[in-house]
Amino acid sequence: MDNNNNSFKAVKTEKNSYSIPKGKVGFMRGFFVPFVAGALGSLILIGTCLTIPSIKDTVLDKLFENITNESDESNESTNNSLNIEQILSTSSGKSISIEDYSKTSVAVANKVLPSVVGIKVTYSVNSPYYSYYGMSGSTATATGSGVVITDDGYILTNNHVVSSSSNSAYYQVSKATKITVTLYNDSTEYEATIVGSDEQTDLAVLKIEKTGLTAAELGNSDNVQVGEFAMAIGNPLSMESTVTTGIISAKDRKITSDNVTYKVIQTDAAINSGNSGGALINAEGKVIGINTLKLSGSGIEGIGFAIPINDTISVYQQLITNGKVARPYIGMAGRDINETTAKQNNLPREGIYVVSVEEFSAAEKAGIQPGDLIISFDGEEVKTMDKLNELKNKHKIGDEVKIKLIRNGEEKEISLTLGENKPANQQ
Repeated sequence: MDNNNNSFKAVKTEKNSYSIPKGKVGFMRGFFVPFVAGALGSLILIGTCLTIPSIKDTVLDKLFENITNESDESNESTNNSLNIEQILSTSSGKSISIEDYSKTSVAVANKVLPSVVGIKVTYSVNSPYYSYYGMSGSTATATGSGVVITDDGYILTNNHVVSSSSNSAYYQVSKATKITVTLYNDSTEYEATIVGSDEQTDLAVLKIEKTGLTAAELGNSDNVQVGEFAMAIGNPLSMESTVTTGIISAKDRKITSDNVTYKVIQTDAAINSGNSGGALINAEGKVIGINTLKLSGSGIEGIGFAIPINDTISVYQQLITNGKVARPYIGMAGRDINETTAKQNNLPREGIYVVSVEEFSAAEKAGIQPGDLIISFDGEEVKTMDKLNELKNKHKIGDEVKIKLIRNGEEKEISLTLGENKPANQQ
């Protein structure tokens, strides 16, 4: 019997399990389970990565059985007949024949595989147990995927693939100390540097010193249609250059992970640990997304997410040019106040309660104070920080906006000039 109370959460598709050299720190291996919980949890739920039957051999064969046409005596189709050419359509809306469709997966894979790379990240690991047993620190490694975006060595991937740190009572894991990239059909490991990374979009750009690479052709993710062919390429569970196929399940999904909300494309093409930073591709062999998230939980299967490629372009261009992404910035921490919370705390209405204001920030200069209840931003009602950030990010640094707030029971309107963004834990 189905259980409607199944719990689930969106998790980053993680790097593959962190490995620690045997012998030197063998007794510590068990302590690393919390650090790789996301990766291991996904492995337990999904199991072995199986080969997916082609769409033509499964879904389409069933469709063909139900297709009826007029007899050979008539050249006209009945109103009830199903047009195969309409079923087998690409993201551009251009129809293809049945014969051509059966070759789509092979053609797409051959086109894009040279543009998808493997990424290995090395971290330094320290633990109080090392000191206790008179040992020095060691290293841990993890792997992910990336997409070549220029022929001279720039590679797009996820921020969480290359920028990771973790601490517990048992160990401390630093940020990456070394990153290497492996190209398709090339066993050489090329050392990579981080050009820039952005936590808010979970994107990063790497650079290797090599030219003549095969840059991926980018599609238009705004034109993605639900039900169209989709292919995911990456290195799940350390299996290099793995291809899985499916369809686009939904577009413009909003998924929250680690307190960050992403707008994503949903697909049922298998996306597992190690696929992070890999490519989601349409039937034309064009990249329409960067694989990033999946749903994890009891009874959940085949729900993965990719950052739309159109949303990455401005980000990676800024990362290449400036090493960071410049965004408008307010400089305050706020808490969402719903109707129930407002009544419980004797607040006049729903809104955003200002918890703190950073010194010298745009918020402080505008006169915003802790205890204020923000109810409107730029002429629109706001009740959550997500909504406030959505409206804020439509503006440029230096824009002036109007903010309505309630202070000591009185409604006020102030003008605020947006500053430049700060670290991700500030707003």
